[in-house]
Amino acid sequence: MAEATPHASNIVLVGKKPVMNYVIAVLTLIHQGVKEVVVKARGRAISKAVDTVEIVRNRFLPGKVEIEKIDIGSQTVTNPNGRETRVSTIEIKLKVKE
Repeated sequence: MAEATPHASNIVLVGKKPVMNYVIAVLTLIHQGVKEVVVKARGRAISKAVDTVEIVRNRFLPGKVEIEKIDIGSQTVTNPNGRETRVSTIEIKLKVKE
């Protein structure tokens, strides 16, 4: 069975906003009927991505959402000074239980 590629409509990119903004984004996608949501972050936002997933799983939808897959890695990014640096990345794939 081929794995479905994530569409832009089921991805939540975590950045500088408060954690609850991303929690609401994930909950909105799930309530719209999306069966898989991918939470992506890099660098310092990784802890916010983990917090987002844990809040959704434990506080808002206990027993209804599970972590299907976690991918970690790094990217090479050129900073404003022109130097290349490596930045850690994470992708957490959530699946709604049937």
